[in-house]
Amino acid sequence: MARLFLSPSVLVMALVAAFPIIYAFVLSLYLYQGRLREGFGGLENYTEALTEPRFWDAVKATFIFTITSVSGEFAIGLGFALIMRQAFHGRGITRASILVPWVIPTVIAAQLWYFMFSVTPGFVNHILGLDRFNWLGEPGWAMFSIVFADVWKTAPFVALLLLAGLQTIPDELYESARVDGATTWQRFRFITMPLLKPAILVALLFRTVDALRVFDLPQVMTGGANNTESLSMLVQRFVVVTLDPGFGSALSTLTFILVLMIGVLFVRALGRDFVVGTGGE
Repeated sequence: MARLFLSPSVLVMALVAAFPIIYAFVLSLYLYQGRLREGFGGLENYTEALTEPRFWDAVKATFIFTITSVSGEFAIGLGFALIMRQAFHGRGITRASILVPWVIPTVIAAQLWYFMFSVTPGFVNHILGLDRFNWLGEPGWAMFSIVFADVWKTAPFVALLLLAGLQTIPDELYESARVDGATTWQRFRFITMPLLKPAILVALLFRTVDALRVFDLPQVMTGGANNTESLSMLVQRFVVVTLDPGFGSALSTLTFILVLMIGVLFVRALGRDFVVGTGGE
């Protein structure tokens, strides 16, 4: 009976999610000159995309951004979560303060860090005592600046997810381990991390998929210059700027397939126990 009542809403959600994917795939099968459709091209757009150097440069930039930003967000977010779980004076204010960057809209945060890393006014240069160093104009450092801004903004979100997982761990387990002589590191390694695995999966999966679709941060901070053009930026350029919806849709479909494959492999690699959190029971 429950499935019967849920099926209409599930069907609507599936249609809403599937329609843009199917529509983009259909567009990718046609050749366009500007906005005018020239005819059916089959897989020609995909062949062109896979031989386009900018596509592989965007793949490389997207993967570098994803790996570095998600790693930093997980490390810092876990530290924040462990701090926020402790009972101390002013814990409420500390929790609210840590979450402030996450509340700021991404475009505003990107513009903020654009000014921070700019040569002028150059707040970062002023703090570090550097003389007009162009963070956003140097390959390597431009990507570092974008990753830094993303970690600053999104680490609180990861911390919030991990904190929810930490609060499900019974305090009695820590007390028993402490009585048995377990050190702080041993309690963290053998109690916290194993029981936190489901929350870790959710946090890393959400952030990995989201980072693979990054657009706003590099668009605002560098405009894609200095090897910072992401896959989403490349799709936007061909669909909106160069007015080639067929080729842009092919890039969009390839990006979707890439994100889907990584998401599936991510879940399979971590195992079912991470999902259920009960050893398969």
